[in-house]
Amino acid sequence: MISAAAVSAPSSQGIPFLDRDHSILAFNERVLDWAHRADVPLLERLRYLCIVSSNLDEFFEVRAAPHLTAVQTGQAKGEYSVQSFVSLSRAAHLLVDKQYSLYNDELMPAFAKKGIEIVSSGERTAAQRAWVASYFESDVRPLLIPVGLDPAHPFPQVANKSLNFIVRLSGKDAFGRENEIAIVKVPRVLPRLIRMPSRVSRGKSLFVSLSSVIRAHLDSLFAGRQVGEFSQFRVTRHSDLAVDEDDVKDLRTALRLGLQHRHYGQAVRLEVSSGCSEYLSAFLLREFELPPGALYRVHGPVNLVRFAQLIDLLDEPKLLFAPHTPTYPVQLVPGQSIFEQLRKRDVLIHQPFESYDGVLAFLREAVHDPKVLAIKQTIYRTGADSELMDLLQEAVRRGKEVTAVVELKARFDEEANINWAESLEAIGAQVVYGVIGLKTHAKMLLITRREGRQLVRYAHLSTGNYNSRTARLYTDLSYLTANVALTSDLEAVFVHLASHSRLPRLAQVWLAPFHLHRKLLDRIEALTEGAAQGKKARIVIKMNALTDLPLMQALVRAGQAGVSIDLIVRGACMLPARLPGVTDNIRVRSIIGRFLEHSRVIYFRLDDDEQLYLSSADWMNRNMLRRVELAWPVNDPVLRQRIVDECLVAYLHDERDAWDLMADGHYKRVKRASDARAPSAQAALAARYVAPKGQEAG
Repeated sequence: MISAAAVSAPSSQGIPFLDRDHSILAFNERVLDWAHRADVPLLERLRYLCIVSSNLDEFFEVRAAPHLTAVQTGQAKGEYSVQSFVSLSRAAHLLVDKQYSLYNDELMPAFAKKGIEIVSSGERTAAQRAWVASYFESDVRPLLIPVGLDPAHPFPQVANKSLNFIVRLSGKDAFGRENEIAIVKVPRVLPRLIRMPSRVSRGKSLFVSLSSVIRAHLDSLFAGRQVGEFSQFRVTRHSDLAVDEDDVKDLRTALRLGLQHRHYGQAVRLEVSSGCSEYLSAFLLREFELPPGALYRVHGPVNLVRFAQLIDLLDEPKLLFAPHTPTYPVQLVPGQSIFEQLRKRDVLIHQPFESYDGVLAFLREAVHDPKVLAIKQTIYRTGADSELMDLLQEAVRRGKEVTAVVELKARFDEEANINWAESLEAIGAQVVYGVIGLKTHAKMLLITRREGRQLVRYAHLSTGNYNSRTARLYTDLSYLTANVALTSDLEAVFVHLASHSRLPRLAQVWLAPFHLHRKLLDRIEALTEGAAQGKKARIVIKMNALTDLPLMQALVRAGQAGVSIDLIVRGACMLPARLPGVTDNIRVRSIIGRFLEHSRVIYFRLDDDEQLYLSSADWMNRNMLRRVELAWPVNDPVLRQRIVDECLVAYLHDERDAWDLMADGHYKRVKRASDARAPSAQAALAARYVAPKGQEAG
């Protein structure tokens, strides 16, 4: 059992929904469990530890500010209050303490047994100290500029998540003043871990952290002064970009300017070394205007995220997962035109078990086919290095009409998307930024091809992003189709996004913010009424988050009417499960596996009538009302059954990576993860779709 999500105030219907932010932290505890698992290779355990740290960084950057503001203004009631800050701070501190306990008591000793050590200053031999001193003088000192604080040198701007030292000095400076506080910024260009050469490593793989290198030579940075107290510190800042689109003439320019200020937003968390003195920690809290609850004393490196570098610095395949080589999509015949194949049937690709290269092959064929006249695509997250974007640029050069709907406000991908937008525009592509006030989160690619006297459309829809890297790490569903009704809907959606013209009636697609929310509510209500009439009603939904109040209330009513409901929710879930008299018929489970669960599947059944939809949207208010999202039906009975088997049934029977949500808000592991005999949905799919020996999949 791991920590419960705090219960929020009852809703207007008297349902004690769970707190969203506590639910996010509980999700990260489930991720951290992978770092505890003895059956997980050692470097992968470190990776999961670093993933949790990265997740926590984003949590504080996005979710913490309202709670902090409530403390600073003395807000006593409401969703954000002094009490909400205290409660959330307590939970976050507990999770961080667990991280560092794992790091110090389990992972580092386990690495030491493998001859892999991060050697602290006090443990170094004379030869090692000499090497570190030489490295400091040649590679580090030239980049350090200590800043002594005085009226002419106020506290410097400290960037979000940057590593710094605060130093308290005795004696006087060169001008006879007793300014005792100095700040040393650690340049981000320097690696956080440095491998020591074999001549001083005694046959082991030995590393030093950059912070320990600097710490060992702090005295030398302040000639004529004595270093007394000192500490590493790292401040996390609110980093959600807020741009008033109604008042902005050029969204791209406004966002680029906003990116320059993101690193210096409101401070929300302060991390210091465990040995930081009360004087220095109090000084920093005052400087960043933070309450004591925002201070995190850590027993180890304050930048655990960067310790993932150790994975890349070591050539130790035995300490990693055996590589998974995805098979080429089983429904696609290599070497045969994908357009020809789609004229016969729709194609489903289950990533990462099947290769994302099937999607790239589809676009690649379109780019090089002289009969293809136009390509339209939404861009949310592609990454800085993207073959897909290169293909779109090549399509422009080949004279095709390319329209890219680029979402500039994709959180933390803004800069990459701005750069792609500019590069596409520079060569003549039509780039649009969607609808003012909405994020375009739908994932769709539409290709128009001349075939005889007709124009024929082909489409790709996905639950995930057009990102080849995450396609190897996230579970997602890609759907390729030439269905006339579906592709006509997508054409209408693209025209709407580009021209903002009135959207016509759509035949297949449920589109947010126009129809999706209402369609889901209507469908749940239909099953509720059917169950009340004695019909057999079933709902199974797989998603990443469930926080939308009307949808949760509708599910509660459905369950109370007799609908059997299973929710597979990876992350935050505010709906309590199996609460007597409230949600007896609702079960919630979370699957935390080797791959990040990301696919969204919606299944409704009333007696013998089955409906299954795939979607880009989680069941959150923002996805339903403030984003452009898609849900589309899978009408092919064979593909529908495949999705049911692989994405729903397999996960409902998972006993290795599954956690069930209890009525009190706790998540309980279904079985011990180390039991290799216990069924695992991901492991079974990886085994089913393993690439033939010698096959190179993308």
